[in-house]
Amino acid sequence: MSSMTAFIPALLVALAAAAPAPQVPGYTGATTLTASSAASGQTLATSFGPDSQISAIVPTPGFQPPQVSSQETGTTSHGPYSGTPTIIGAANGPTTLAASVGTLPPNPTATYYNSAGVPLNPFPAPYTPAGGLGTNGSLPRYMVESDFDFESIALGLYQEWIELDLFHNGLATFTVDDFVAAGLTAEDRSLIEFMADQESGHATLLTNMLGEAAPVQCTYDYPYTTVREFVDFNQRLTRWGESGVWGFINHLDSREVGQLLAQSIATEARQQLIFRQMSGLQPMPVWFEAGIPQSWAWTFLAPYVSSCPENTTRLAWQNFPALHVLNNANINRFSPNDTGLMEVTGNRTSDPSISTPTLPEDQSCEHLNITGVGCGPAITHNRSEPLSFPGKKVLFQWEDPGAAVGPNNSYITSTSAGAPAYVAWVSQLNLTYTDLTVTGANTGFTYQPDSFVYEADPAGNGTMFLALSDSNLFLTPFNLSMINPHVRALGLYQAG
Repeated sequence: MSSMTAFIPALLVALAAAAPAPQVPGYTGATTLTASSAASGQTLATSFGPDSQISAIVPTPGFQPPQVSSQETGTTSHGPYSGTPTIIGAANGPTTLAASVGTLPPNPTATYYNSAGVPLNPFPAPYTPAGGLGTNGSLPRYMVESDFDFESIALGLYQEWIELDLFHNGLATFTVDDFVAAGLTAEDRSLIEFMADQESGHATLLTNMLGEAAPVQCTYDYPYTTVREFVDFNQRLTRWGESGVWGFINHLDSREVGQLLAQSIATEARQQLIFRQMSGLQPMPVWFEAGIPQSWAWTFLAPYVSSCPENTTRLAWQNFPALHVLNNANINRFSPNDTGLMEVTGNRTSDPSISTPTLPEDQSCEHLNITGVGCGPAITHNRSEPLSFPGKKVLFQWEDPGAAVGPNNSYITSTSAGAPAYVAWVSQLNLTYTDLTVTGANTGFTYQPDSFVYEADPAGNGTMFLALSDSNLFLTPFNLSMINPHVRALGLYQAG
């Protein structure tokens, strides 16, 4: 097996390597006083009122800008689309200028380097170092500034809409007893409701930055029948939702739009962490979060969008064929190594792991309160048997292009790649290639690589992304989208 990893630029690595060593060996600075919540001899509070009186006034309520969607509280229409699409394919411009974006040398103006560690240029104002974009005092305009901006934010809005519906749907579909059986309390349900409310704000923000052509809410087809599968699907969906934004945010023409988008996607990152905790997973097993191209995010999202209202704004992004990881670890098993083939709820790349009662209780970790084995909801878990490991044989099956996916089955999967020869592993800052061994028609395998971002930070962990590629191009986080012409199929991998 060959393995090649594309890291961040060598200069950045060299600078990071020159940083002072962590002061862990021989550390003697731990002087902070600590106390347990119920120290020996202490009496816990048993009376909780009345409250202390403090000075206060009755404030005048501030203006509340309207939201684009009311907060859904009941069940909504869901299921697969069964009609006939009236439009086929992604949105297109007046013409397409080239088959792919060409490669260029480094930006000739990107030469700034500060070896002295002091400002090198005159300050435009006190305490204001020279440089930066959008720092000249111009009044901000919080609107998209190009087709790239519009299509990227429209994709983000499709994502916000499904999250708004999805979080509410789980609360409306399952009973209180269902949640309790999954280890989730009334406070946990309240948190899910609050995250749904956050999505209404995010959808409003993105709608306002797009204008009157902003996409509206659609109907969806979800892959879960239990609470456990619901929260597992949420941690997968919020993973690609967050990573999809990190992939394009610094390419936006509108810096103002990027600013507000970053302030919303920071919340999305917290949602992903929380749903991992509810799924019994370590909430943040990586040092960095990956960014992926827009067409990747749309490929993962589209199969779960059933139908949209007539004349809903369409997207320009590509839908790649699906890559199925046949032996993706089942997060609900106390022994993930015992996972059988396709232990997921359906045949879409981001479908969650099957849970009890489909998974026999005597093979499940869901209700085990045993350190290293149990996987019920928790702040974190350390599992004795990891979900995956370097060197694991990973089995694949991939679909041919030409499948109808997305709203009203009106988008068609496509690829311009040749025969797949490599598996591209995208996680954290790294793009790592391993050889693909083809074993039959649209089937093959590889071995999980043992790559690192930095010392002691294995690149492969968490919920990560896989692509079959016909080439092993050297790419980095800022230009990862240049892999798209070489992608044969896309999938999601549950590494940890």
